[in-house]
Amino acid sequence: MSDKLTKTPGFYDESRFARRVMLLDLGFLGDSIHLLPALRILRQAYPEAELHVMVSEHVTKIMEVAPWVDKVWGYPRFPRGPKWYQDFGRIRRLRAANFDAVINLNGSDRSSILTGLSGARWRLGRRPEDGGPAFWSTMFTHIVEHPYKTELISTQRWHCLKKAGFPGAQPEVHPEIPEAARRSVREKAGGAGGWIHISPFTTEDYKELPPGQIAEVLDQLHRRFPGEKIILTCSGHVREKTKMSALLAALNFQPWRVFAGELDLLELAALLQSSRLHLGGDSGGLHVAWMTGVPTVTWFRRYDGLPDWQPVGDRYRSVIGERTSEGLTDIRTPQIMAMAEDLLKASG
Repeated sequence: MSDKLTKTPGFYDESRFARRVMLLDLGFLGDSIHLLPALRILRQAYPEAELHVMVSEHVTKIMEVAPWVDKVWGYPRFPRGPKWYQDFGRIRRLRAANFDAVINLNGSDRSSILTGLSGARWRLGRRPEDGGPAFWSTMFTHIVEHPYKTELISTQRWHCLKKAGFPGAQPEVHPEIPEAARRSVREKAGGAGGWIHISPFTTEDYKELPPGQIAEVLDQLHRRFPGEKIILTCSGHVREKTKMSALLAALNFQPWRVFAGELDLLELAALLQSSRLHLGGDSGGLHVAWMTGVPTVTWFRRYDGLPDWQPVGDRYRSVIGERTSEGLTDIRTPQIMAMAEDLLKASG
């Protein structure tokens, strides 16, 4: 690679006295949560700088767990993003903010263009897996390269920053959930914590357990751990609320609490932080659980991007099935129950 723009060392050395810095990423909830360690690195590396972050508009609230970020920018991506020409005003606002450094570690075309046109003196990008379009390299003053689909996305970002010269060990995530959210959850959930939390649904049927199996898992949890308080949550979307009603009708017990869209992101984080265990599919609930450090049992579909999102370590268990239109197959309920029992015993 002869292009001088592929040279990554020196970004931090050149920009270390930046006064205004932005981490720009337009991903959804999981992407935004996995930005938190990178934001912690930037806060430590630029202690006197004004630190900004840009994430998808509908998940900006989760950034309140990082009060050391000075400003959060929302980008309208849900239910669909803007046309390219609708970004002109946003680009003007970026340029008017006079950023010294803008960092983009996901490599998407739109985020790369926003970075390139931000007017920042130093612009760090991560080369896309496919190399990106012909113009991609011109958007950045420094480019970092690191393999995709090899490890958790937050760890990949840490490696990218290390390659760009940023100091420090890989940080742990310590979300600062506002007291108002914690108090609200204590009132709504009827206690101080110790729950088993289940997020039974995802954005797509093929990422979920079939309806009969998720009901079986819940009934077995209740029979095996009758003293545990089981809480179910889902989003407020009609699809998930409809599925929740059908699931509740199929159960042989009444869960302790059911929240079908009544919790905001910070309340969900507070609920999970006070739970003993989280069970669910590859969804936002898993990423919130990872952020708060609660043990998890997760069912995934088999696909090549799985390492990006599959937590590893003593607190995390995973089962992997095959995708079908009716849900995941080749996952046995006894597998899930054994993993849940191990984690509950470990948590006391």
